[in-house]
Amino acid sequence: MQQRGGSNGHRWVEKPNSNRPSDSYSMSDGVPSATTENITDRLNSLGVSKKSAQSDAPEPSMQFGNIGLTSHVPHHGKGAIWKPKAYGTVSGATTTEVNKAPIGTMPVLANETQTASTEKPNAVLSNLFSGSLLENLTVDNSTFSIAQIRATFYPKFENEKSDQEIRTRMIEMVSKGLATLEVSLKHSGSLFMYAGHEGGAYAKNSYGNIYTAVGVFVLGRVFREAWGSQAIMKQAEFNEFLERNRMCISMELVTAVLGDHGQRPREDYVVVTAVTELGSGKPKFYPTPDIIAFCRKWRLPTNHVWLFSTRKSVTSFFTAYDVLCEEGTATPVCQALDEVADISVPGSKDHVKVQGEILEGLVARIVSHESSKHMEQVLQDYPPPPSSGADQHLGSSLREICAANRNDEKQALLDGVGPSFCPNSLDWFGHEATQSHSRNVDRSLLSKFLQSRPADFSTAKLQEMVRLMREKRFPAAFKCYHNFHKINSAASDNLHFKMVIHVHSDSAFRRYQKEMRHRPGLWPLYRGFFVDLNLFKVNKERLTEFSKEINSMVETGDDANGASAKYGLADEDANLMIKLKFLTYKIRTFLIRNGLSILFKEGRDAYKAYYLRQMNNWKTSPAKQKELSKMLDEWAVSMIKKFGKKQLSSSTYLSEAEPFLEQYAKRSPLNQALIGSAGNLVRTEDFLAIVEGGKDEEGDLEPEREMTPSSPTYTVKEAVMDEGLIVFFPGIPGCAKSALCKEILSAPGGLGDDRPVRSLMGDLIKGRYWVKVSEERRRKPYSTLLADKNAPNEEVWRQIEDMCRHTKASAVPVIPDSEGTESNPFSLDALAVFMLRVLNRVNHPGNLDKSSPNAGYVLLMFYHLYSGKSRLEFESELIERFGSLVKMPLLKPERSSLPESVRSILEEGINLYKLHTNRHGRMESTKGTYASEWVKWEKQLRVTLLGNAEFLNSIQVPFEFAVAKVLEQLKAIAKGEYAAPSTEKRRFGTIVFAAISLPVSEILDFLENLSEKDPKIEEMLKNKNLRCRLTKAHVTLAHKRSHGVTAVASYGPYLNQNVPVDITALFFSDQSAALEAEPGTVDGEKISSKNEWPHVTIWTAEGVAAKEANMLPHLFKQGEATRIDINPPITITGPLELF
Repeated sequence: MQQRGGSNGHRWVEKPNSNRPSDSYSMSDGVPSATTENITDRLNSLGVSKKSAQSDAPEPSMQFGNIGLTSHVPHHGKGAIWKPKAYGTVSGATTTEVNKAPIGTMPVLANETQTASTEKPNAVLSNLFSGSLLENLTVDNSTFSIAQIRATFYPKFENEKSDQEIRTRMIEMVSKGLATLEVSLKHSGSLFMYAGHEGGAYAKNSYGNIYTAVGVFVLGRVFREAWGSQAIMKQAEFNEFLERNRMCISMELVTAVLGDHGQRPREDYVVVTAVTELGSGKPKFYPTPDIIAFCRKWRLPTNHVWLFSTRKSVTSFFTAYDVLCEEGTATPVCQALDEVADISVPGSKDHVKVQGEILEGLVARIVSHESSKHMEQVLQDYPPPPSSGADQHLGSSLREICAANRNDEKQALLDGVGPSFCPNSLDWFGHEATQSHSRNVDRSLLSKFLQSRPADFSTAKLQEMVRLMREKRFPAAFKCYHNFHKINSAASDNLHFKMVIHVHSDSAFRRYQKEMRHRPGLWPLYRGFFVDLNLFKVNKERLTEFSKEINSMVETGDDANGASAKYGLADEDANLMIKLKFLTYKIRTFLIRNGLSILFKEGRDAYKAYYLRQMNNWKTSPAKQKELSKMLDEWAVSMIKKFGKKQLSSSTYLSEAEPFLEQYAKRSPLNQALIGSAGNLVRTEDFLAIVEGGKDEEGDLEPEREMTPSSPTYTVKEAVMDEGLIVFFPGIPGCAKSALCKEILSAPGGLGDDRPVRSLMGDLIKGRYWVKVSEERRRKPYSTLLADKNAPNEEVWRQIEDMCRHTKASAVPVIPDSEGTESNPFSLDALAVFMLRVLNRVNHPGNLDKSSPNAGYVLLMFYHLYSGKSRLEFESELIERFGSLVKMPLLKPERSSLPESVRSILEEGINLYKLHTNRHGRMESTKGTYASEWVKWEKQLRVTLLGNAEFLNSIQVPFEFAVAKVLEQLKAIAKGEYAAPSTEKRRFGTIVFAAISLPVSEILDFLENLSEKDPKIEEMLKNKNLRCRLTKAHVTLAHKRSHGVTAVASYGPYLNQNVPVDITALFFSDQSAALEAEPGTVDGEKISSKNEWPHVTIWTAEGVAAKEANMLPHLFKQGEATRIDINPPITITGPLELF
């Protein structure tokens, strides 16, 4: 490790040491030996009925302390917490056993549960897989359950603040010494979790598939590369260590065989991103320093990590990202962060060497203020380990195996892993008694689990979590499967299963976070969530005493042992995290890959609209938008020409995109900077893994989506006076659009212009409504048409855009004003008001009124047509498309919160709608699995809303007021007097240099005063007309191209702060003139320019570039320029800014 000078004189950059000999390993005495799995296996000998598989085992003493349950869940204040001091070993005796095990066999470890040692009668297995054992298991007072988290990743916390607010809070916390900012690389791959040879291998929401087979193979190969001839022994030790301590490691799995991301990796590899203890209460996630220590003990790959512990370093980091976000690739990004970070710990896998230059992004999160000290200590205690097998032949590679075994890739990969990582293939191929890979379990299991009595504290907490999610109808699935590893323990009163908690929508995480605020003891909702379930019965003789002991444990359970340390941070601060992606990656994934379906199905115009909208959402700089539009248009033409209507596969899109990008980049340096990196294509056609059903590793079909910025900046577009107008309504039934249209039609003087106003009511038009609107526009082009029909989605908006182009019109969207939610532009308050209005209707021409049996369902259907957009994103898109936006006031700003009964019934309906559509699509609510539940909900909705009608009416603004405001806005648009709203947002992407801006008026006044005293200056200023020509003035401090990204970023801490500048001399020649400048201090720190000669350029001759003023001191020495000292200097103050 090497210490470097920094702002605080305390900066570390670690240097790898590949020649260090292997350390010896010893086990910490603090590791708890009794785990819940041991408890489960021993419960039968205590009190499980004689039907159990272990019923013949000798019964132990009646001392309940002997079961080990109290070791699993310690009583409050008594449980020992294992501190991660030794990160993995096995005892000498076990090592001897491993060494004696012949190659190709799985060694039997000392404390391993030998679940595969006996054969179950086929009749029992047949009953198990047919479902009769579960069906016949009745839940009563003697039925208990143990639920153990078997694998999981970090909880997903959705930030409710904007990215800029999060950045500001992060800087504030670091500046006050409350926290450290930790930044790591985001490798572009898939989540892979491993919990041991019996604990299992998992993808994000699935297991036993090609993703986990690939993951296990790559992990096994990591050991061979790291340990060489010791690999088999170390694999066995590692698996035994994970099993004994109930641990799980999470990794980013990066391969070329599972489909294309941003760039095909040069190597197949994993990087460890989390290490988790699962054995005692809530999962405990290791802090990053301990992850590094753990990985170095086991020689596992680590990620590149940077720590920022001062205000100067953290603000410099964010500035560096802002400078690089549109052109950043791995090399310049890592170099810049190395320069500004207080501590840099290079990953054991170099991103450039193993994946390439295309970098997905960075992940920044708040960690303990002690992290820097912790990290320094770990780096001293655990230097980089050697790689004993790097030069050895490691056998067939992942790509070779996939290429040679196209019909049975999973089996070939599992065969190639070796016995330690894959002693059997139960999770992938099931048990021979099943006659097929039938893992699914009847849905009744979940109900029986929730009805059973929890046998420990962890089970009680997991039951609480599952029960809440079901009651609130969160968009999540609880998928249950047979646990094939426990088949030989199965009996009619002792059943083992696996449960996957699959969250379908990010909205579930946001809603769950709100529940956690009201229920402090609620466990987090994790990403990648796998649970082992055991349902069992205790016989009557043991039941009373067993129940007493169990109840005591459940009541006194303590979360502290398993909780991740928050280091005194408030929850909202401890979970602050932000993802920062780079445009060079988004070009490939979001603009090219994710646009393929639009390009081939809807054509080039629709594709162009798609990518322009994405770039607007990202706030891409105008110059980049222009360059990208040219490139993407060329890409679209070439793909349509080559493939016609046959869509290019998104899994292999880089086979076409990489050569195209490479050739495009070669045309000019500008193109090269735009694309970032291209070439060195890795061909995947021969070894790309065959993914079941076209699904990804998460078990979803939904493509990756980019979140739009939360604070958009709108552009301004004026209405064209000689065009027609189309007024349309992106709303929901009940938003009062028809009533508003009637008021507009009857308004005296119309919209204040000479265009006639007409209205087309959608409920009265037969046939295709928007075709009718188009026909009416052609018939009367110079008119204002009120399109009285809800226009809820982008498909309709595109039709309106086309109509405007073809009939020479401007379109004006009118929307109900509402705060919205995290994922919908309409708030629940607004939805409740709309529903009440509909339920108060009678004789509605569209038959949507109080007599409609499914009115609530219809409104939920419209509500979900807007799903996925926040309010700001919704408004931003409408303004970007149509140039204007009219808001119709709806709710009073000062109003009471929505009654809990109303909020609850709406949330229940939203959850029921998601369940219904996930299973049945657009099928009517009166049909399908949930028909009876819809009837109950519709009835309860009416009771609830009508019961709260007085409140819902009281929170609405008067309709007359709303109409007046809409008319006011429409008249301004019709007269061309309207300007769209603008929201202030930080600049990024176009940052090229840092400078101090100076007020031009002060400079001009100063020069005039000088000219009055000095004839030379008066002569120089003659006929220069500076009052008109000098509009901006600044002192350049650093330029990205001349001084580098880090130099520009170093001024981030002083952004927007006023800096005094001393003007010491005036230089001029016949080509240029400039003031010599000396920046002062800010908060005691000197602001120095990276320029050799800091100055303010005030004039250049026609055709002379401003940068030529840099030569004035040199010209003065040669006698070709004049210098006039200013003594004493004059001080002018201005803000430090980024341009």
